[in-house]
Order: sequence, then structure tokens, then C-alpha cells
Amino acid sequence: PVTAGSIVVPYGHVIGNEKWRGSEIAQRLQGKIRLIFEDGLGLVDFHLSNRTCVLYISEADLVAGDEFKRRLVRFRNASSLGGIVIVERTQISDQYFLAVQKLVVLELGMVLLPVANQGEASQLITQLVSFYISVREQSKDHNSNPFLRKQCSQLAEPLVFRTVQQIPGVGKTKALLLLQQFGSIHRLCNASVEELELVVGQTVAQQIHTF
Repeated sequence: PVTAGSIVVPYGHVIGNEKWRGSEIAQRLQGKIRLIFEDGLGLVDFHLSNRTCVLYISEADLVAGDEFKRRLVRFRNASSLGGIVIVERTQISDQYFLAVQKLVVLELGMVLLPVANQGEASQLITQLVSFYISVREQSKDHNSNPFLRKQCSQLAEPLVFRTVQQIPGVGKTKALLLLQQFGSIHRLCNASVEELELVVGQTVAQQIHTF
């Protein structure tokens, strides 16, 4: 199994499991992000960064039985990487979704993101990679430039505004409120659920914190 530190993801790239070569999700990712295929990723489907990876559960996996559950448990027991579980939630697989949600979120403590198909999954992965790049750029700017104006409004930066909108449950209005309140993605990432609740309410605050 892949352990933390054994995979180094080049900046701005995604490393995909060789089994996804030629798939719809890979074809849609090509051109949007730099995708490298590798053998030996074990249980992981895509590495988004050195610390974060994606495990993909297809409609077929859900219908086929419990093998995907064993895979998730093995991953959680063997790896200290942050795992994001992307699940195909379709008309056929919907009946299994609540059980998957319970396992992934409550029992394993991982992030669960439902998608309708591989096309939607590719969009989500692209957004996640953009988010990580943006967060990294933000923290690098703040760390390297002590004269950076802390109070300057970052609403003028379209990339930051767009990035915040990519968080589940957050649209333009909430993104605006969050940036007005916290001022930067770095501060938003470190905000507690209670602090977030004051701005966007309990449900969305929990979604943001989990994400």
C-alpha cells in the first residue's frame, strides 16, 4: 500500500493509477491539468498532492458488493494520506449511498464527494487541484513577503474569489461574505466551525470545515 512520503507529486500535476489510462475521466483531465500515469499506486486512483489522494468508487463497484468497503478500510489502516472518496451517485447506485456515506464519513473519517459520472468527477478533480495550487500560492506569498498588506481586500483577485466558490455549498454571495470576514484563503482554511457559522450558518459551515 502507498504510504505518506512514498509518492512525490510535481507542482501542478496529478498522478493517476495506470488502470485509468484511456478512461473518460483521464481524457477529460488531459489538457486541463498535467496528468502522469504510474503503476504501483496500490489502492489509490489519483494523487492530487504529496498528502492528498482520491479513491474512486464507481457505480459498478457499489453494485458489485462489499469489495470497495474492504479497499477503503485497508487504505485507512495502511496510509496516513488524506483520502478523498469520490462516489458515483446514480439512479442505480443511490440505494447504496447512505451506507457508503456512513462508512466513509462517520466510521473512517474521510471526505466523501458524490458525482453523477466520470465527466463530473474530472471537473471536481480539476477544481481541487486549482484549490490546492491557490492555497499554496497564498501561503507562499504571505510567508515570503513580510510587507504584504494584511488588510488589503482580496476580493479584487478573481482567482481567490473563484477558488472559494469551488467549496461545496458556497456560491458567489457566500464566497463574498467569507472573504470579507476572513480576508484570505489561509485564514478561511484555519477558521473553526463556530467562526464559519457566524457567516454562513451551521450546515454550510460544516461543509466548508469538512472540505
